[in-house]
Amino acid sequence: MKKDEIILLWPEVNLINDPSLKEKVIECWKYALENSELTAQDLHEIPFSLLIKDCNISFINHKRTCVQLAVDIAGRMKENFGDAINIDMDILVAGAILIDVGKLFEYTKKDGKLGTSKAGSLLRHPFSGVAIADRFGLPPEVLHIIAYHSKEGDLGKRSVEAIIVHHADFVSFEPFKN
Repeated sequence: MKKDEIILLWPEVNLINDPSLKEKVIECWKYALENSELTAQDLHEIPFSLLIKDCNISFINHKRTCVQLAVDIAGRMKENFGDAINIDMDILVAGAILIDVGKLFEYTKKDGKLGTSKAGSLLRHPFSGVAIADRFGLPPEVLHIIAYHSKEGDLGKRSVEAIIVHHADFVSFEPFKN
């Protein structure tokens, strides 16, 4: 998997200004795709959640929407609240792009059907996602967003960036749940 292929999959990575952080995010996705049963093409075809019966929204559509919503929310907050709020956009975008990288190890494909892997039944994607991101030296602020983006983070204190990404993720998930 080449860097250009990851950027085609995740054009939002170009919103990250810090070149080192951007490279690390790309490397995480490269590693996940090279070590998963899933391909980049699968991400355009598989449903974003196994929890939704007959889900017809693709993994990549949901994920890119989540990143875009997080950026829009943060932009509006910065515009309206000015110096009263500090949002690190590079951390926010990196975290939003990586929150579901662990799903590549949570899912399995058998006989053309998508299911939960043995690893996924034991360790949900926020945990495997943190492990992948830590492997590539992502900062703790990004690891925090990955770890706290889903229900596992409900008992902890989320950073501003994690709050935004958490809500962007659920806004693009909850309407399809019913």
